[in-house]
Amino acid sequence: MAELEAHLTTRLLLRSSRRLDLTEAGQSYLLACRRILIEVEQAERAATGEYLRPKGDLVVTAPLVFGRLHVLPVITEFLKWYPDVDIRLILSDRKMHFLEDHVDVAVRIGALPDSNLIALRIAEIRPVVCASPEYLARTGCPATPEQLAEQLAEQLAAHDCIHFEMLASAAQWPFRQGKSDISVPFHARLIVKPAEAAIDAAKAGVGITRVLSYQIAAAQQAGELVTVLSAFEPDPWPVSLVHAGQGILPLKLGAFLDVATPALRARLGERDQSSELTRQDCSNLNAPERS
Repeated sequence: MAELEAHLTTRLLLRSSRRLDLTEAGQSYLLACRRILIEVEQAERAATGEYLRPKGDLVVTAPLVFGRLHVLPVITEFLKWYPDVDIRLILSDRKMHFLEDHVDVAVRIGALPDSNLIALRIAEIRPVVCASPEYLARTGCPATPEQLAEQLAEQLAAHDCIHFEMLASAAQWPFRQGKSDISVPFHARLIVKPAEAAIDAAKAGVGITRVLSYQIAAAQQAGELVTVLSAFEPDPWPVSLVHAGQGILPLKLGAFLDVATPALRARLGERDQSSELTRQDCSNLNAPERS
């Protein structure tokens, strides 16, 4: 780096004993280098015929559970239709970097920061609180976030909480009442990763948990889990297909977006409708307070 700075006769990094930061010149130089790498990649794709017909390698990334439930089935169908395209699917709850990880398209859940990336919104999902019917019959069902907060604040808490650590902080669950946001502090008796472990523990009657709506759709349909405080769920989160979008779009990427966008919208739309039909009102599950 020192040799590069000497060659450019400017400082690219601000150095201290604890960290390194890019200078303004360093930021401009980095962006220019990234543009050059993208142009080189496009030139290589053109030379290999990727702009003549869908062919070549495609890297797709998605969150772990969402990718397994929804993206993988779409990809298996896509591969049948496009035999000249090979796909590498990376399922990870870590946000992958498009350039550094060589990602072509990503599924992102949640609000997106401003960037040069192109995003196609495909659906919305909700954070939901849920538990097994047997657990709620034993402990009782909170009617409001305030009641849940009171029950959790008792010396002998009325509910045992299971926390999926990737969803939010391990200190509170957010709710929404009208235009007001409500935060309910809780103590997690079980902290797990990934979300499937929280869902399995909830189905087993260990406690009450908060996950994402698509993650429990099958368990709801099977009657293994019941949502709690549905009327107080916070605003839904967008689900988007994101790609770099610079220059000419490779045919393999365009073909994948053409297939995946309507397919995922259909899958998540069906899930939302079935979830609404199978959602139970846990207030019907009467039970005495835990002693």
